[in-house]
Amino acid sequence: MNIHINANHLKYISLITLTLQNAILGLSMRYARTRPGDIFLSSTAVLMSEFVKLITCLILVFNEEGKDFQKFVKTLHKTIIANPTDTLKVCVPSLVYIVQNNLLYVSASHLDAATYQVTYQLKILTTAMFAVVILRKKLLSTQWGALVLLLVGVVMVQLAQTVTDASAAAAASQTTNGIEQNRFLGLMAALGACFLSGFAGIYFEKILKGADISVWMRNVQLSLLSLPFGAITCFVSDASKIFEHGFFFGYDLFIWYLVMLQAGGGLIVAVVVKYADNILKGFATSLAIIISCVASIYIFDFNLTFKFAFGAALVIVSIFLYGYDPNKKATNSAGPIKVVTSSGGPLRPDEEKLLP
Repeated sequence: MNIHINANHLKYISLITLTLQNAILGLSMRYARTRPGDIFLSSTAVLMSEFVKLITCLILVFNEEGKDFQKFVKTLHKTIIANPTDTLKVCVPSLVYIVQNNLLYVSASHLDAATYQVTYQLKILTTAMFAVVILRKKLLSTQWGALVLLLVGVVMVQLAQTVTDASAAAAASQTTNGIEQNRFLGLMAALGACFLSGFAGIYFEKILKGADISVWMRNVQLSLLSLPFGAITCFVSDASKIFEHGFFFGYDLFIWYLVMLQAGGGLIVAVVVKYADNILKGFATSLAIIISCVASIYIFDFNLTFKFAFGAALVIVSIFLYGYDPNKKATNSAGPIKVVTSSGGPLRPDEEKLLP
């Protein structure tokens, strides 16, 4: 069966998917942590997300192996059991991602969605820092300028949300659904998540690059090793609450939706990101920031100030500037996108669609 895919449509699908993933997750996490009712334990939500991701990726690997159960089992054994060195390497990012996801919930509990969204872009800075230190990469002058703009923008956003007068300070110290809003704690959690995100990304590039393993099998390894780390985190941080109220305390349909979103969102992005160049990724992140700001005004009564808007604008400009390479010619603008048919073979020349 022939598949005709317009390359321009793929880019738009990528843009929409990346934008929604970036915006909706932050808004959903903030709403889940501040809405009325029983507050779920975020450590259990992180663990359940890894479990859902594991099951999803196992199904995808099974499909990759032609739905042959024996071949599927042999592949799992060969990749995970018979290759312990590679599996042990994945232990590091598995632990990092568990801690990072827990920190993101802490940040979402104490920062409004817009501030959280802008501050989390500092992962660009931490990734660049680790790339320079670990991989010995050289950044362009435009990229250094972008990192300075990014830092200034995030600082302005934080200063815009700093409470100065006494009445506002009293309002800021109030609790939201039993959780005392501590902006400093939220900021530190976001910075910690950015630091871990940068390290994990560069670790993969340094240690695991070039391995002949599919993205789904790699995620099976990650999730499988994340489960024990996630379980330990649950009982270290929330043991008394789990024994008193139960593991799924506070869960309802929205929390399960959040678990699915966190588990599946990253996998969806992994599929579409290959069709997204740096400019499109910049558009997606920028649109996500704008959506988060607008949605926060109506959902969370967020007060958008000029200083916040200017800081967010600097962050958006820095994202585009960091992804811009003046020395690189646009080769993708005229090249064909290779699409694989359901039979597994490449499209014939008359089936390929060129970018406009």
